[in-house]
Amino acid sequence: MKARLALATAISAALLLQGCDNSKSPEATEAPKAEATTVETAPAVEAESNISDNPFLKPSSLYFSFPAFDTFKSEHYGPAFDYGMKEQLAEIDAIASNPAEPTFENTIVAMEKTGATLGRVSRVFFALISADTNDALEAVRSEMAPKLAAHGDQINLNDALFQRVKAVYNQRNDLGLDSESLRLVEVTYRDFIRAGADLNDEEKNKLRELNGELAKLTTQFSQNVKNEVNALAVVVDTKEELEGLSEGLIASAANEAKARGLEGKYVLSLRNYSNQPWNASLKNRELRQRIQEASLSRGSRGGEFDNREIFTQVIKLRAERANLLGYETHAHYGLETQTAKTPEAVNERLSGLAPAAVRNAMKEQADLQAMVDAEGGDFEVENADWSYYTEKVRAERFNFDANQLKPYLEMNNVLEKGVFYAAEKLYGLTFKERTDLPTYHPDVRVWEVFDADGSTLSLFVGDFFARPSKRGGAWMNAYVAQSNLLGTQPVVANHQNVSKPADGEPALMTWGEVNTMFHEFGHALHGMFSDVNYPSFAGTSVPRDFVEYPSQVNEMWATWPSILENYAVHHETGEPMPKELLDKVLATGTFNEGYATTEYLGAAILDQSWHQLKADEVPAGEGVLTFEADALTKAGINVPTVPPRYRTTYFSHVMGGYSAGYYAYIWSEVLDADTVEWFKENGGLKRENGDHFRKTLLSRGGSADAMEVFKDFRGQEPNLEYLLIRRGLK
Repeated sequence: MKARLALATAISAALLLQGCDNSKSPEATEAPKAEATTVETAPAVEAESNISDNPFLKPSSLYFSFPAFDTFKSEHYGPAFDYGMKEQLAEIDAIASNPAEPTFENTIVAMEKTGATLGRVSRVFFALISADTNDALEAVRSEMAPKLAAHGDQINLNDALFQRVKAVYNQRNDLGLDSESLRLVEVTYRDFIRAGADLNDEEKNKLRELNGELAKLTTQFSQNVKNEVNALAVVVDTKEELEGLSEGLIASAANEAKARGLEGKYVLSLRNYSNQPWNASLKNRELRQRIQEASLSRGSRGGEFDNREIFTQVIKLRAERANLLGYETHAHYGLETQTAKTPEAVNERLSGLAPAAVRNAMKEQADLQAMVDAEGGDFEVENADWSYYTEKVRAERFNFDANQLKPYLEMNNVLEKGVFYAAEKLYGLTFKERTDLPTYHPDVRVWEVFDADGSTLSLFVGDFFARPSKRGGAWMNAYVAQSNLLGTQPVVANHQNVSKPADGEPALMTWGEVNTMFHEFGHALHGMFSDVNYPSFAGTSVPRDFVEYPSQVNEMWATWPSILENYAVHHETGEPMPKELLDKVLATGTFNEGYATTEYLGAAILDQSWHQLKADEVPAGEGVLTFEADALTKAGINVPTVPPRYRTTYFSHVMGGYSAGYYAYIWSEVLDADTVEWFKENGGLKRENGDHFRKTLLSRGGSADAMEVFKDFRGQEPNLEYLLIRRGLK
């Protein structure tokens, strides 16, 4: 399976921008699925002399095979990709042409061991494309996208290889395999079928064309999104216009302007999602409207970054590919391997939540309008006003200003005395920072993670500050994934976009950023605790509508009293956060959930609406925004003051692994809310609870059916009631 997925993982994990979007926190977006690491097999090709010194041609000699970032140069990536693809194809051909009868070992396991070079370069390259890109890397990305697509097709559509896989599959129940090995056979066969292995030659050629074109278009879409976010950053002339922002945020905006050659001005950069965080504090309504207009117009303004035509081409090509493979729509194709299984099941869940979410949002809007009117404002509330007046209503109703929290949320305290401390109490983990391993940017830090018995479990990479070379949002990835077969242990990374303070100043976080840090570390734990044999099942290699579940569960510890009192201390005085302030935080738990749920559902419904189209139903590019409005209206969720979290033209999630899968966050949250109740019922932050969660669920990756894994942990089916209560929708 690894052989085929060296390409598939590379593209879905980074080339097409995978996502991890905590639907309860607008700061949290996009986190990748971990790719497994391979061991060396005897090279089937010789390195050409011009790349003989390429650092990707051999495993890293650093601890845990940590990437030797100090040796990588832009000119290494293209040749390493080319060599890695050539090497893997030679390995695959050797398996396919093996004269011995097909067996589990000489076919399925052999495939798991291929692609060492390609795996190494892919994991580093696509991680840096997200975390620290530049023009040279983007040029390689554009060049490699169609090559990687073609490489994947050469493996997936290799008939001799498929016939061997099919032979093993047909005798699988007579081989005496353990459950994980049996699952590997079944998943491998299934994925070959889904990749087109059973098509005739003419159909395979058509599939190759579709895959190649999709690779180019989705890459272009993602590059446009990133480039336009930078291009549309809002320039402000005077400090007075920034009234309401903290001195730290103003300094950050000044630093961003200076970096762009705009000394004396201020630059407010945009985030991935529709609602922009600056607007929660800015008093200047005209500036708020400028920011929001720039945000909502992305990808549909005309010019070089316009994504409308690209998006509709992608949707049409995906529909054609699904039909070629025997599926009614791309959504039917994509959902087949998820826990949801069918578009009908997803539609039922989303439509069931939408009315209550919109009702709550309209109540919230009425409260905001009342605040505007009380202040003598002669205007109707618009989307640009929502965050600002939400904070005013929050302050009035709960005597609480979210900015009151920031002095108690210094980033290092949150990480080490909050996130790490919770992992210590629940799982017995301890952490030691390593300064001897090379990193790709000075802001990046590395920790060695020790298990409860004192042995090294993992290396953890933290990259928390925003910068122009980094895409927005928050995500997790694995540089090395655990595998008993290959003898590898995990090296995992978390990324955020916290505003970097001026030199000497503390990094003070918003409450949403704190929640995001706990969320992303939940993904990291999923990767660290992996205990599987085969790299295809390592860590977060689970269905998209299951992968967010463990990370959402980890958010619960952000407000657990013994954890919060350990990290929430004033950065200057060391005084703990006052209990009354914490009580106010907890009291606002369902505050503004109507908005949060409605904007999330808007994006999830758009994703399904587009991907449930047949090819001849896809509108032309100029019809994108009309289709978007009609889809939201049909779903009863077209609320002008609450735009979708991502509009169609900058919805990067659906260019990658979340196509027809953005519903996954709310789907996973059902499991999350149920699991939080289990922890509470069983005494909360206890080692035996953490050990049970780790053993029955976190350690198993994709080695068993996701819902069976959940039931092994929980002992019963999930209960939707807990989610409805949490979101104030019951």
